[in-house]
Amino acid sequence: MDELVKWTAAVCAELGIDETCLNRTMVLNMAHSVRKAVMPPAVPVTAYLFGIAVGRGLPPIEAAARVDDLAREWRGIDWSD
Repeated sequence: MDELVKWTAAVCAELGIDETCLNRTMVLNMAHSVRKAVMPPAVPVTAYLFGIAVGRGLPPIEAAARVDDLAREWRGIDWSD
């Protein structure tokens, strides 16, 4: 996880993004839901679309919740495990 922290700090610096706006846990949980319910290649595409939605003003927590809900409903997966 230390490498992830370093990487995201470097990306934020490179792109001029305030690192405090990043909620790694939220993003990782959303990505996990998409990978599990849809397929691994859907993760980066979803992350990109999530970024567009947030850039257009949708609060990150709401955007992540919507994607997570959609993923959970995608194939009617039992998420109790």
